[in-house]
Amino acid sequence: MDMLGADEVIKSFKSALDGAITNIRVYERELALKKNVYTSLWIDIKLEGFRRAILHLNHLQESPHFSVIAPVDRGDTVDLLYHFSLFYGQHHKAIALVIRVSLPKTDLTIPTITDIIPGVIFSEREVQEMMGVTVTGIPDKRRLFIPEDFPQGIYPWRRDETGPDKMLKVLPGRQGIQHE
Repeated sequence: MDMLGADEVIKSFKSALDGAITNIRVYERELALKKNVYTSLWIDIKLEGFRRAILHLNHLQESPHFSVIAPVDRGDTVDLLYHFSLFYGQHHKAIALVIRVSLPKTDLTIPTITDIIPGVIFSEREVQEMMGVTVTGIPDKRRLFIPEDFPQGIYPWRRDETGPDKMLKVLPGRQGIQHE
C-alpha cells in the first residue's frame, strides 16, 4: 500500500473499525535544526475492536514496525499502549502510531496478537508478569524478568494493593537517616 499521511490513516481506521474508536489525537512536532515535522497519532480503541485495529494496521503496511507495549495503571483500569511506527525508515514520512486499549481491573484480559505480529510476544509476556494482565492465546506464558519463586499476585508495575509496596524493606543501616 502507498504511504499515507496522518489524515488518511485516521480516515482508514475510522472506516475499518466502524465505531470501535473512542478517541483520536494527532501531535506534530518540529525536530532538529531543519525543523522537520514528526507526526504522532494516538488512537483509543474499544477492546472488541482491538484485533481488527491490528489487522487493519497490517493492511496499511505489511509488517509494521512494533516497538513496545507500555502499560499504565490508572486506578480502576490498566491502559495498554501499543507503540508502532508506520512507514518506518522512510525519510520524513514515518508516523508514530499508538493504539491504546483500556482494560477494567475487574477483567484484565486481552487477546494475543502474536499470530499477526510475532515480535510482540516479549511485550505480551512482560505485561502479564509486571501488570497481571492475562493475554489469551499467547503461545509462550513463561516469565521474562521475575523468577518463578516470586510471590503470586504481586505485580511490580501496579500502583494498587497488588503492587510490591509490602515487599519493600529498609536496608540495614539506613534507619534514622534524615533527608534534608
